[in-house]
Amino acid sequence: MTATPTLQSATADDCCEPSIQPALGAEDAKRKAMVFKALADPNRLRLLSMVKAEASGESCVCDLTEPLGLGQPTVSHHLKILVDAGLLHREKRGTWAYYSLVPGALDDVAGMVAKL
Repeated sequence: MTATPTLQSATADDCCEPSIQPALGAEDAKRKAMVFKALADPNRLRLLSMVKAEASGESCVCDLTEPLGLGQPTVSHHLKILVDAGLLHREKRGTWAYYSLVPGALDDVAGMVAKL
């Protein structure tokens, strides 16, 4: 007859020690959350897409309101959030503001997701 091995219950000594540092620091997490929050709105995603698709590489706020079906103040609010998140660059020309993608910003976002 062969003996059946007995299962031993795990004890606290069997577990590995928790890491001292979190994998993501507080400031880095705050920055990433700001970018992800900016991207979490469908209108802001559409704005990024429209600016990116523009052949000249930039879009005037006056050209972005009608396609979204939103008023200029609402579109400007969404654009400000995208600028604050580091995704768009804003340049004022007379009474209008022109927006362009920050070079490498979308690649940086992809890198943020990959490093989580």
